[in-house]
Amino acid sequence: MDTKSKELFLKAKKYIPGGVNSPVRAFGAVGGWPRFIASAHKDRLVDVDGNEMIDYVCSWGPGILGHAHPRVIEKVQEACKDGLTFGAPTKKEVLLAELIAELVPSIEDSRLVSSGTEAVMSAIRVARGYTRRDKIIKFKGCYHGHSDGLLVKAGSGALTTSMPDSAGVPADYTKNTLVASYNDRASVKNLFEADPEEIAAVIVEPVAANMGVVLPEKGFLEFLREITKKYGALLIFDEVITGFRLALGGAQEYYGVRPDLTTLGKIVGGGMPIGAYGGKREIMEMVSPAGPVYQAGTLSGNPIATTAGIETLLILKEDPDIYRRLNQKAGEIALAVKEAAKDAVCLNQAGSLLSIFFTSHKVTDYESAADSDTASYGRYFNYLLDRGIYVAPSQFEAMFLSDAHTEEDIAFTCQMIRDFFNQ
Repeated sequence: MDTKSKELFLKAKKYIPGGVNSPVRAFGAVGGWPRFIASAHKDRLVDVDGNEMIDYVCSWGPGILGHAHPRVIEKVQEACKDGLTFGAPTKKEVLLAELIAELVPSIEDSRLVSSGTEAVMSAIRVARGYTRRDKIIKFKGCYHGHSDGLLVKAGSGALTTSMPDSAGVPADYTKNTLVASYNDRASVKNLFEADPEEIAAVIVEPVAANMGVVLPEKGFLEFLREITKKYGALLIFDEVITGFRLALGGAQEYYGVRPDLTTLGKIVGGGMPIGAYGGKREIMEMVSPAGPVYQAGTLSGNPIATTAGIETLLILKEDPDIYRRLNQKAGEIALAVKEAAKDAVCLNQAGSLLSIFFTSHKVTDYESAADSDTASYGRYFNYLLDRGIYVAPSQFEAMFLSDAHTEEDIAFTCQMIRDFFNQ
């Protein structure tokens, strides 16, 4: 039963646009109404009607340890006693920046912000200030937050609602945003050849995870590294999702390619609102007050978010075997899908990130992802939800694994997936 959730959703629609504070939560792509969550512990969500669900959304990524990890909760509770925010420096900002520099291969200096959108917006401003150029290249289907200049052929919720561009964004804001096709080297090369001295940066999700999980083809990230160097542009990895998830050093460690700038979010806050951007010291010294690129935030580096982030990263650092466990669990689900669905779906996996595309062809870019059968995904989603398994309420989002998922959870999930495809 989900009576209370339905009542809350109807009430929310009177006061909140669409009844939700982020579009994909509305269940518009899968039908029905969203489940309003009352609590979460380890790998489980409990909604306001008391329904318990195995959670494979994990707050869209940060729940790599599971919900309410006791060490993180204890540290956050202690920090709250000293105050929530000061608008002044704290020791914890320094400790988190030090951890980020230690763990992420390309980062020497970083700046904390309050969201992934803010991190990306700031990194692009730095790239433009550093290169003294205006244009950037992004890829169709890659989502980099909702700042005006990047809502061009975006993925995530924009793709789910069939609105790859947003109303309210003046054409002048996007005129310097050039769009290439993910995994298509020629599309990138053509843009550089057309504007060899105007492009400040290429920004990419090293593993695209906002049009569903789409993997970089062999050599694609290396190609981006080479062509940006050739033309004097910067390479920005948007690791808001992949950072600390694919490996302790993120996708750049996983694939062995170092960008000039990196944006982080999700896990770096341990479940609290936070983001970060960083890179080579020479580039980051452009940021005010060290340099002329202005960026500020009253809540940036607040002591509660930094506390959660520090403790989460320390746990990951102390137990690097977590990544083997995550990959093994994800592999078991992937195998179950492939065996049960055979050629009816495309299964993409990168570490503990998964996507099941309801299409018989390989998904390598925006067009092939968008060609998926969203109605079939909706049936799949609701079949699992009715059996206590919560996956992304959209074909174009990722499935996330956490260290809290048990072997029993994985076995049950695999059986339900088999049952769905065998019915």
